[in-house]
Amino acid sequence: MTLEESHGQEPVPAGHDWMQGAGKALHELLVSAQRRGCLTAGVYESAKLMNVDPDNVAFCVLATDEEDEGDIALQIHFTLIQAFCCENDIDIVRVNDVGKLAAIVGPSEESGEPRDLHCILITNPNEDGWKDPALEKLNSFCEESRNVNDWVPTITLPE
Repeated sequence: MTLEESHGQEPVPAGHDWMQGAGKALHELLVSAQRRGCLTAGVYESAKLMNVDPDNVAFCVLATDEEDEGDIALQIHFTLIQAFCCENDIDIVRVNDVGKLAAIVGPSEESGEPRDLHCILITNPNEDGWKDPALEKLNSFCEESRNVNDWVPTITLPE
């Protein structure tokens, strides 16, 4: 008997398909959130939003590239954001390719300049009853990951 069976939970789906499905869902969520104006990009902007209205935050994405791994200030920001998300029951994932995120999200609409994509928040839109199937898939993915003690799972975005 597995731990999942003893607690009445389904085991986490194994293999590449589960991770690929999460990557596709994240891509869909980012596109949908940007279209609806529910996407906040940037470490500073995200921290400001979480401080003002944490109940409105539905999902968090932290992104790094290889060159960011040595950035101690960014890692400290990530630790604080992760703690805040855990404290406020906000699902959170990591992405290891800022370039793919930039291709999905694009430059800032206001200035056309590249954005800081190290932290992206998805907020609840003003529309009542907005249920994004991609968000629901990602919430399930995060819950299953927590069941195997992976508190901040890493997702690979599709090509």
